[in-house]
Amino acid sequence: MKAKYLSNLFFISLFLTACSDYLDVAPDNIATIDNAFTLRSQAEKYLFTCYAYMPHEGYLTESPSYMMGTELNKGNDQHYSITQNINSPYLDYWSGFNRASLWRGIRDCNIFLENVDKVPDLDYTDKLRWISEVQFLKAYYHFYLLRLYGPVPVIDKNQPINAKTEEVRVFRQPVDKVFDYIVDLMDTAITHLPDAIIDENAELGRITKPIALAVKAKILTYAASPFYNGNTDYKSFTNKDGTVLFPQEYDPQKWKIAAEAAKKAIDACEALGYKLYYFEETNQTGQLPDILRSEMNYRTAFTERWNSEIIWGLVNCRSSVTDYQRQAYPRWLDPATLNNTNGKGALTASYNYAELFYSDHGVPIEEDVTYDYDGRFNLKVATEDDRFQIKEGYATAKFNFNREPRFYASIAGDGFIWYGQGHYKLNDLLYVQGKQGQIASAVNVNGQSTGYYIPKFVYYTNVLSTTSDTYVQQNYPWPLFRLSELYLLYAEALNEAEGPTEDVQKYVNLVRERSGLPAVSEAWTTYSKRPDKFKSREGMRTIIQQERQIELCLEGQQFYDLVRWKKALSYYNKPFYGWDVRQETVENYNRLRVMRSVNFQHKHYLWPIKEYDLIINPNLVQNPGW
Repeated sequence: MKAKYLSNLFFISLFLTACSDYLDVAPDNIATIDNAFTLRSQAEKYLFTCYAYMPHEGYLTESPSYMMGTELNKGNDQHYSITQNINSPYLDYWSGFNRASLWRGIRDCNIFLENVDKVPDLDYTDKLRWISEVQFLKAYYHFYLLRLYGPVPVIDKNQPINAKTEEVRVFRQPVDKVFDYIVDLMDTAITHLPDAIIDENAELGRITKPIALAVKAKILTYAASPFYNGNTDYKSFTNKDGTVLFPQEYDPQKWKIAAEAAKKAIDACEALGYKLYYFEETNQTGQLPDILRSEMNYRTAFTERWNSEIIWGLVNCRSSVTDYQRQAYPRWLDPATLNNTNGKGALTASYNYAELFYSDHGVPIEEDVTYDYDGRFNLKVATEDDRFQIKEGYATAKFNFNREPRFYASIAGDGFIWYGQGHYKLNDLLYVQGKQGQIASAVNVNGQSTGYYIPKFVYYTNVLSTTSDTYVQQNYPWPLFRLSELYLLYAEALNEAEGPTEDVQKYVNLVRERSGLPAVSEAWTTYSKRPDKFKSREGMRTIIQQERQIELCLEGQQFYDLVRWKKALSYYNKPFYGWDVRQETVENYNRLRVMRSVNFQHKHYLWPIKEYDLIINPNLVQNPGW
């Protein structure tokens, strides 16, 4: 499944062409629907117009999860202060912000589906595939809106231009009806989607059957989750005609349906050759010690383009992470590159997220019987045993020692080893020098810094020039869906449906094993203060939820997960912490500081609809609290 990266550039160009709304389709530059479907080549442009509405998940200021969550900090951005309102909602995918609304995307999908039969030179097999792709996109756009706004209208067909006013003033549909519509449409789409992309140079990024099966499993897992399944917090949330918009009765059967869908997706993916990615050592890297290999297994599962684990990679307009790789890289990491300005260091991870990672025994640090949790802010000097995680002889908080490989693969604080970027010899590895007066100091960053840079986003062979202001980097599609997530979705749904069975542990353990961690039963029995935790549905639920947040760390998933688990209110009403990075001494640097306080309220579980849209359509009701 490896591919030539030329395909990314080609497909991006198709998106950019499509973003012009099929211009140059009609004679005399008059774009009309009829002219858009007179030839296969023109209809294909309209197909890519439907793709062009795909949200840019790999871009900080266009991802709702990043904007509302506390995973990442970028410079002086204040989005996390949660100050949006009904006049100017963040990322208004309902009305459109700096790009078209998703309702417009759904409208264009409907136009395509209503007119594709008119194309005279379109092969029947291609037509069925194109229809399935657009059906998937239409379902996905409905799901994206549901995830933000909750109960939304279902736009199955476009209204005729002469429709009466009341016909176009749609109502919000109950959550269950929206989920049912999305899943039914997804099932229809799956039928004629290809198993895999054959013409990789031209088509990577387009929807395939594994993508649709995986996304369907995710949608059904959302439908089964507490926020959408028997949420009595919204018992008074109704349409103006009294229709209750959230289901009030919990239905455990939804978890069984979700588990079955996830297992079907896993079987289909594995049959086609998808597997968890393991780092492939090269002549350049040589043979790595186990701890570094485990770190690189995880780090490159995200950044190795089109690797065996990537089910769905986004290549649209801004998701090639060109900018991310510069922003996540310290201003200066290598003393030999002090004249190079391509490292920005403006994108950092929160201390809050760093707390989530396990100890090196694979259990939460507050549960590990060997981990000094109460003394985690005391200082410790790195020894030879720590040399592949923290520079030998370097002092930092004990919090940063004895953590699992994904911790060091994802974030890099003061004194942390940063593997790669031109340094591959084990006696010549780069390390972060982040205190005031050192080369990676936050004083060199435009804006605030938490003290944790992000190697997870940076491909390990990228190199800043030592002789010129250039940066040689390998870009990659944003991994929107990895096989590891599918394994964890299955484990989550199966645990809720049947309890902590062997299969539940099996799929969690597959993810843990790749990152060098012991099996759940071994880790908790041996090292946890709660050795029986994994034996109950409730305990295993907590384990799976933490495992998911670690495995998908900083990927823009956490906010959505905390919402569907109904945990956002408790999690986000804590200060956003970072280290005291503008200090010179190790004692002062390794103190927590509050970077901002977050006032997350119950109303923030759902996005507000802009007041103007409620005036235009009086049949719509606002989300509670707004």
